[in-house]
Amino acid sequence: MTSVFNKFSKEYDLWYEKNQAVYISEISAIRPHLISGLSLEVGVGSGRFAEPLKIDFGLDPSFEMLRLAKDRNIKVAKGIAEKLPFKSEIFNVVLLVVTICFLEDPEMALKEVKRVLQPGGRIIVGFVDKDSFLGKIYLAKKEKSIFYREAKFYSVTEVKALLEKTGFKPKLFTQTIFNPLEEITEPQPVKEGYGEGGFVVISAKKVE
Repeated sequence: MTSVFNKFSKEYDLWYEKNQAVYISEISAIRPHLISGLSLEVGVGSGRFAEPLKIDFGLDPSFEMLRLAKDRNIKVAKGIAEKLPFKSEIFNVVLLVVTICFLEDPEMALKEVKRVLQPGGRIIVGFVDKDSFLGKIYLAKKEKSIFYREAKFYSVTEVKALLEKTGFKPKLFTQTIFNPLEEITEPQPVKEGYGEGGFVVISAKKVE
């Protein structure tokens, strides 16, 4: 997947320009989960989320993506989620936005996130819910997508179980995107919970 994101980094970044209302909706769904302290986004991509959410550091395996993130004033590091190049217990927040569907070993990645989080720190996971109407659209078009062809989509139940298994206690669920993307011209509302929206955000506290 790294080669795909290197080759098509500009196309990936332009998606947010073309789907700005969707993009703003997703940012709005993440904001309620944020807490103060040193922060990291794993799978920072082009920095589209890290910049407006004021995330301090960004990690990604794609050099071309990191170049774009750096241009957005994010402190960047090259690496993979399963082996984070950071000392233990230094971050208060670790964010993953649609990153989980591209991980080779999500369980190992979440264990690494737990390692680098301070006691009481928070992981925030944003993703397309596999069981939602949007998840079903993505799955149906998966083979034709440059970026999602090799992705693995997850349901809220699966992500919640994975978080609990790796030492996190889920605290808050938010959701947005209630219409097909091509119909969205204005930012969508953000609701607590899940089961209606296509994009779901879960934050969970590190359990000692």
